[in-house]
Amino acid sequence: MPPKDSVAGTFLIATLLCVVCSLAVSAAAVVLRPYQIANEKLDQQKNILDAAGLPNDEFGKPASELTREQIETLYTWVGEEMVDLDTGEYNTELEPGNFDIMESSTNPKLSTEIVSEPYDPGEDRRPKTMKVFFVRRDGAGPIRQVVLPVYGKGLWGTLYGYLALKNDLKTIQGLTFYQHKETPGLGGEVDNPGWKKQWEGLRLYNDQGEPSAMVAKGPAPESDPYSVDGLSGATITARGVTGLVRYWASDEGYGPFLKQLEAQIVEEGEAGKPADIESTTSTANSLTKSGA
Repeated sequence: MPPKDSVAGTFLIATLLCVVCSLAVSAAAVVLRPYQIANEKLDQQKNILDAAGLPNDEFGKPASELTREQIETLYTWVGEEMVDLDTGEYNTELEPGNFDIMESSTNPKLSTEIVSEPYDPGEDRRPKTMKVFFVRRDGAGPIRQVVLPVYGKGLWGTLYGYLALKNDLKTIQGLTFYQHKETPGLGGEVDNPGWKKQWEGLRLYNDQGEPSAMVAKGPAPESDPYSVDGLSGATITARGVTGLVRYWASDEGYGPFLKQLEAQIVEEGEAGKPADIESTTSTANSLTKSGA
């Protein structure tokens, strides 16, 4: 072994330190990966629940303020299905738990080219099949909401989120984003609770059945049932949100599925029934105590 104060000794010690540190970092990444996956899953569950409005309906606060147990219990109300976007039919051959929207949207075998006219989400491809979510009280009974994964280009990258519709399939329940690269204070205001609240109750389609929900330029007119306030200093982000919402509501996105789902709801006798949003005393009390 070369002397410690020699050039060779210095390089040897530096090399050994690099190897040890690399092994330590790699080991930490392997050990922590399951926790990272679990946290990512929990974060997406929170966004799905927030889009559907369940945390506020049941506890009067957003999912971020609930305990893990409360989130997991509320999420038992959510069912998952795979849908063929071209036909609108359910795909029972694919396992929803294995679906990865980012992989499916870029893999040529799993995706199809996006036609940007007349609605442009700013992306090149979309998955052939998508995972959708149904909200039913305690996981059974009538459909309260359907939650649709959506994505589209903002200023600095792709925004990934969830668009929830009430059971008439024409009224927006909520819109949330769980991943984006928009500038804090500008396009990043898509995460502002006050701005997100404006989406609740908006009409997704006009009287001709065309996707019409949008982000306005400036304050949204009070009498406009289709618009939320614009994002100050974030014109491109606002345009991107409008584009992605309208695209996924169109026949190029979830249109065929929503038409079939509407027929399904009618057949089940659910059309026109107001969603039961009153908390069951036992569920709410037990979860509140667990979160105390």
